[in-house]
Amino acid sequence: MARPVTPLLTVDIVIEMVDRPGRPVVLIERRHPPPGWALPGGFVDVGERLEQAAVREAREETSLDVELIELLGCYSDPARDPRGHTVSAVYVATARGAPRADDDAADLGLFDPADHPPLAFDHALVLEDYRRYRKTGQRAPLRWG
Repeated sequence: MARPVTPLLTVDIVIEMVDRPGRPVVLIERRHPPPGWALPGGFVDVGERLEQAAVREAREETSLDVELIELLGCYSDPARDPRGHTVSAVYVATARGAPRADDDAADLGLFDPADHPPLAFDHALVLEDYRRYRKTGQRAPLRWG
């Protein structure tokens, strides 16, 4: 049987800085196309669990050791990434300390989740879902189209 062609699997992480007033979230300015600000994240390696990939990507891009708290949701709109169809598992995590841009991150900033620069991919939608999660405890809604 031929191996199916499927979307690429990614993870993204909403990192809450719990040692800062207001618990700002970490955004990175992307070093590689597509340009812009985004949540830390990246592709899952073969043989890697989603949770391992999320912790690894957070460390690689922000130099932070994160604690995963919750799976916010999965995002699978075929148009979410201009490079091709990806599916992302998005985690909420906490961290303390001094984040530093590294690896695929050209820059890094701490932002109020309701007041951030324009974002790449579907990350504005992710942060909208995250704000609802913070307010109500509800994970991202199912989206059928």
